[in-house]
Amino acid sequence: MILSSVLRRRAAWALASLLLLVLFALPAAPAWAAPDDTSEQIATELAGARKSLDQVRAASAKDPVDPAELPQLRATAIEIQAKADKAADALAPQLTSIEARLSELGDIPEGETEAADVAARRAQLEKARSTMDAQVKLARLLSVEAGQSVDRISSQRRAEFQAALGKRTTSILGTTFWTEFNNDLPRDTERLLSIWDDAKQAVSETAGLTWLGMLVAAIMIVALRMWAAHRLLKITATRVPSGRLRRSFHSLTLVILGFAIPGLLAVTFHTGLGWDAPLPRALDTLLAGMVAAFCFGGYVGGLGGALLSPYRSSWRLPPITDPVAHSMRAFPVLLGVVLVFIWMVERLTGQISASLPVTVAVNCLIIVVLGGLLAVGLSRFEHVRRRVAADPQDQTPEPRPLWLSVMVGGAWIVLVTAFVCLLGGYVAFGSFIVKQLAWTLIVLCSVYLFAVLAEDTFMTLLARNATSSEPAQPELAQPQMREQAAVLLSGITRVLLALFALLLLLAPFGAGPVELFQRIDQLRGGVSIGEVNINPSRVAQAFLVLGLTLIAVRLFKGWLSRRYLPTTQLDPGMQSSASTLFGYTGVVVAVALALSSIGIGLERVAWIASALSVGIGFGLQAVVQNFVSGLILLAERPVKVGDWVSLGGIEGDIQRVNVRATEIQMADRSTVIVPNSEFITKTVRNVTHANPLGLVQIKLPMPLSTDASEVREIILAAFAEHAGVLETPAPNVWLDGVDTTGNLMFNASAYVASPRAAYGVRSAILFDVLARLREANMAMYRPAAMVLQPAHDDADAPVAQASTPASRTKDSADDAPRLPPSRAVAPPDQSGPGT
Repeated sequence: MILSSVLRRRAAWALASLLLLVLFALPAAPAWAAPDDTSEQIATELAGARKSLDQVRAASAKDPVDPAELPQLRATAIEIQAKADKAADALAPQLTSIEARLSELGDIPEGETEAADVAARRAQLEKARSTMDAQVKLARLLSVEAGQSVDRISSQRRAEFQAALGKRTTSILGTTFWTEFNNDLPRDTERLLSIWDDAKQAVSETAGLTWLGMLVAAIMIVALRMWAAHRLLKITATRVPSGRLRRSFHSLTLVILGFAIPGLLAVTFHTGLGWDAPLPRALDTLLAGMVAAFCFGGYVGGLGGALLSPYRSSWRLPPITDPVAHSMRAFPVLLGVVLVFIWMVERLTGQISASLPVTVAVNCLIIVVLGGLLAVGLSRFEHVRRRVAADPQDQTPEPRPLWLSVMVGGAWIVLVTAFVCLLGGYVAFGSFIVKQLAWTLIVLCSVYLFAVLAEDTFMTLLARNATSSEPAQPELAQPQMREQAAVLLSGITRVLLALFALLLLLAPFGAGPVELFQRIDQLRGGVSIGEVNINPSRVAQAFLVLGLTLIAVRLFKGWLSRRYLPTTQLDPGMQSSASTLFGYTGVVVAVALALSSIGIGLERVAWIASALSVGIGFGLQAVVQNFVSGLILLAERPVKVGDWVSLGGIEGDIQRVNVRATEIQMADRSTVIVPNSEFITKTVRNVTHANPLGLVQIKLPMPLSTDASEVREIILAAFAEHAGVLETPAPNVWLDGVDTTGNLMFNASAYVASPRAAYGVRSAILFDVLARLREANMAMYRPAAMVLQPAHDDADAPVAQASTPASRTKDSADDAPRLPPSRAVAPPDQSGPGT
């Protein structure tokens, strides 16, 4: 385990270093990949792009324009704009290089003649600059014109879309519509029969062996689906970590199998029909689109089955009850079949260029079939949900969320509107909103599945794992940091999924995901702020450099604190200071490298420092003072981690020296945060600064008649038998002298390993010394008593015994009866130890 942990740390360090080297080499890559001889190729590409753009502008300007051609024209214009921007970006560095070489030649001095070779080189460079500048201007002009064409075509598409949705036709309830339908039906039927004849011919030309191969392939695909479902379920249950990730991963496998198997079957059929003889172009296009339709229908069925999970309620992701899941289990499959049917009908209608009545009839069929299926599914869902909520056995019915009520109400409004449009003649609008309702349902369910999968993946792989027996690495695998990273990555993924879902929902309105991504790609040129050009690629590179540099700093800092510094002669406090200083330096270097990746050098930060100086002068004085004081503390080390200090009534151990404040742990285990400037500007008592030893001192008064040598031996014996007393410096006992009460004053001292242990050792030794004196029957110091006796030899005179003067108060002395002058008589000697 230790070896694997070391190998992982070394591999992470090597990977971080390699990535840093790659990132540092990235800015130089375009210079290597951009040779000088590409101008002719770029000029040829610009000429072709100009010709294509003229064709696009002519096609979009004709009247009337075919709405079906507008998406292709817009995509072509966007592609031309991207090529023009790419050409301008490729030519700009070459133009800059030519201008730099011309500036090196300088101006021609007046009245002098240049050398022939210099003049020839100057003429060549000026010609190249003129040509290159013209190409750059042409590329930028072409980009602007292409952008204008894109905007114009987008406006035409929106106008055509609004006109198509707002167009009213003859109602299907009237006889006029059916008369026109009957008149145009034979012509459309004849065109449809031509495609049917092509299909029958393709079927008849397919050999029996090919049909047998198609059948075997279909059986193998079905068997593969059954085996894969069983195998993936087993792998999910045994290999995937337990928890929600197991359920979301199983749902993902169901979705993959859902769209893969119908797609493989459709590909097998398409390939088999064209195996022996090429298919007609119209039929081949129709069958190729059928493959995509079958994949999409299978995806819808697999997605619904994964979310409902009617037969494995414990694997179900959304909070759906079992009765609701069982009642809706057939709805996803039916929806997928209906969508495939609608796609084929619409594609056939467009393939034969059907008449308006037939197109209207197809839209009516879409409203009835798709809208009816959505209405039945929604009604069944609501009915079962209400029945479950009204069940008396269910004691804890969950309240219905407000957003779900709003969505259900909005769906009913859309369906009712679609059927009203069907009867009123606005068939195109009714068909559009019904298809958009189904599309919205599919997109929202897909976003929910992938959002749950992303969250479960990050939380399982990065969050705290209480059952893991592997020790966490202190620098890179802290549970709190891992949980924060998991939550952050999960949130970023949810935002990206929401944005992508918005793009998909806006696709039918004329701005599909591919076109929007192409539009966003135009922002790669960046935004110029002064002389700095900030573009997304540089920003992404800066974040990568910053992240990888910080990871490398943390890895190296951990290696310093765990491996290298413990092998040196530095004390633990100095090791912590060195590691902290390296961490601060690494952060500064990481920020500087990130700014350099964007294109902002350190010299460009001067104006930021100038602006901050004003703020520092007014409101950030204390912050800067504490920051500088922290650097001084880490450098000079008047106090360090582990020292016992006393500052302004605060006394305790230094736990950590940060860049702004220092943490001190008090005797009651509480922590005091002290600004670093306090240690620089005030008087600090550092008990363990020069000498970490603790002093144990005992002062013991003994009667004058005590054997001083015996007392000294008893105290030294107590010192010698205590494990906490150091042998060097050796304990010692001194006799300070005789006090005013006639007692000997013994002063004993010894040293312990730390001042924090002095109090406990002193108490233990004092208990031991008292016990030894009591065993030796040696009398100890006792406060002297006073006996007051009359001066006259009067036996009947009262005798008063007073305590020590220190125990008498002033008030009691004033209230006592006055006695005649007396003389002090010493009390009789008492044996045994006293206090």
